[in-house]
Amino acid sequence: MSQPSRSSSIPAVALDEQALIQECEVKFTRRGGPGGQHRNKVSSAVVLKHRPTGVTAEASERRSQAENRSVAIARLRVELAIHIREEVEEFVAPLVRQYGGSQFRVAIGNEVYPVILADVLNRTLASEGDVAAAAEFWSTTASQVVRFLRQEPQTLSVVNQARQQAGRHRLK
Repeated sequence: MSQPSRSSSIPAVALDEQALIQECEVKFTRRGGPGGQHRNKVSSAVVLKHRPTGVTAEASERRSQAENRSVAIARLRVELAIHIREEVEEFVAPLVRQYGGSQFRVAIGNEVYPVILADVLNRTLASEGDVAAAAEFWSTTASQVVRFLRQEPQTLSVVNQARQQAGRHRLK
């Protein structure tokens, strides 16, 4: 977990699609997957490497390069949320009313999911893996935050590393 070396004041996870792509090295390759007789004839797989952070994401399961690009961008945002600590509070403050509360639910496919994930991780990791800080901010319970973190298996691993270093028990 690190801080990126970027000039933009907007966190990478909150950048619009075009600005995020400009910060990335984009590579088109051939991969196995669906496509029938067109398989391995067209470079439809997309690999994105975020230059300031080195975080990568790829998508190759769709036949269309444009669809794979969209999937790769969504995956890159989630990877950035998990591995890069940037302040996102000003971007999530307006979202608390809509997504916070007792039923703290945000679908992985939702465009705001990576920003909310980044905030939950920031708050949880700042308090040595204690999810109570995130729960309080989002007006929900610790168990709802844990359920939210379970949506993306890597996140629970990151939180459990912080908890282990702080001498806390692992979350399941």
